[in-house]
Amino acid sequence: MSADQKTTIPMSTSVYTDDSKLIPLSDLVSLVSDGDAIAVGGGLSSREPMAALRELLRAGKKRLHVIGSAHGIDIDMLCGGNAVAATWESYVGFEQDFGMAPNFRRACEDGSVEVHDSCCYTMVQQLRAAIAGLPFMPIRSIRGTDMMKLHPEFKTMECPFTGQELVLVPALKPDVAIIHVQYGDEQGNLCIEGPPVADLLFAQASKKVIATVEKIVSTERLQELGGVSIPYFYVTALSEVPFGAHPTSCYPFYAYDRAHTNLYYTAAKAHDTFVESYLNRYVLDCRDHAEYLNRIGGPAATERLTQWSQGTSSWLELYKA
Repeated sequence: MSADQKTTIPMSTSVYTDDSKLIPLSDLVSLVSDGDAIAVGGGLSSREPMAALRELLRAGKKRLHVIGSAHGIDIDMLCGGNAVAATWESYVGFEQDFGMAPNFRRACEDGSVEVHDSCCYTMVQQLRAAIAGLPFMPIRSIRGTDMMKLHPEFKTMECPFTGQELVLVPALKPDVAIIHVQYGDEQGNLCIEGPPVADLLFAQASKKVIATVEKIVSTERLQELGGVSIPYFYVTALSEVPFGAHPTSCYPFYAYDRAHTNLYYTAAKAHDTFVESYLNRYVLDCRDHAEYLNRIGGPAATERLTQWSQGTSSWLELYKA
């Protein structure tokens, strides 16, 4: 659902109360339909739901509308797999490490993907409107910018209390939020360690939430690990997928795999050979996530990424790879 559609926003999402929501990864992504608006969790090179997105490509999902804040390889890979119809993002790239996102940039330039440039706070307010059951939220941050020209659906009003001009942004309610977290229990309570980015808002605003987790633990253990970030009643289903964020990081489990990201980026820049050199080998021709992990080097590769916490020198060696 696009942000400019005129719809009635319900006060709350569905409530999911099954005692066990654990399902295989292939079944998890079957909850996403062609044309859905998907909110992609994590950000940049951290805790992105990469295993779930690779499974989406294997399942042949198409015409997706992707929503996020600042992202990288996740959105670029979906664009390279021709799965994206439109993007609602503030940034897609590889930060200072590699630069622009090649597949995303090409898709934007050739018109195969409809681009709705946004900014992080605008998206936050749009999600908050959906959560509150309101048709819009006011903001100030984009006044005086050309962002208004990019979004004719945004309106302005004079504040009845201060007389100041405010920008009104419509509610944004994704069809499915796809997130990856460190810990979860069988009922679907999720624990995010570190910055949640926009995941908490995605979970509250979306019609469905599907999650991959590094480790399933008991509810009691979840409380010991830091408590519940996203309560079970928001979560539709989840899968236990170790290294499910690879090649992005998922601390404290493993670091960002710079070597594999470099391999991906080199393939993406080549364009004409991207499908053959990367997408087939690491996504489409893999039966499942386990085969993907074998193709990236198996235990030798994954265990190396867990060594980041041994000290600064260990982390730096990983980054130099």
